[in-house]
Amino acid sequence: MTSIDNTALGRLDKEGRLLNAVLKGDTTKPGRFGFRGDIALKFQAQVADEKRPPDYSLEQVLTVTQEGEQTIPVLAGYLHSFAYLADVAKVLDGALSPKGSYFMFCNNVDFLAKYRTKIGDIEFRVLPCDESTVWKEMMDLAGVDKNDIKKLDTAGKLDYLLDAAKDLDASYTEISYEEGLARMEPVKNRNENRPV
Repeated sequence: MTSIDNTALGRLDKEGRLLNAVLKGDTTKPGRFGFRGDIALKFQAQVADEKRPPDYSLEQVLTVTQEGEQTIPVLAGYLHSFAYLADVAKVLDGALSPKGSYFMFCNNVDFLAKYRTKIGDIEFRVLPCDESTVWKEMMDLAGVDKNDIKKLDTAGKLDYLLDAAKDLDASYTEISYEEGLARMEPVKNRNENRPV
């Protein structure tokens, strides 16, 4: 068993930020710990001992970490607003590496946009996500066919997808975080066109 405490996710777990986990445990690779769920970025003020959901989170997170390593090699997630990218950089400070591959799917960036944005020395690849999921978008991006992984369990699928995503060549246009803020569109209501 790989202990989360010995991985780059340990601190986030202690801070109570790892929520709604579909997977939070060993993967199929030795010493590798996987997480699929949400990472809370901003907590609501808590009154007494009541538990409140976070104000906002990095949602639909797909990531794996290696035991004994201080940083996360690859991570993908969904942000309701591009502006939250600064919170991602702050909350995950120390857990991200300049060599890592980090994919942020945002609700309010131009549908055709693909950017690279640096905060400090960490580069994020920013992509649009509309009426889709991070899982599906990453499968498309990495060129993984669902038949390739259909016999694998949840952990095996995560390993396969993120191994494929780690080496993606994403030579997108580089823009600053400030430029991204200036270009971002209004946040779309996710439930607007959903049938009731």
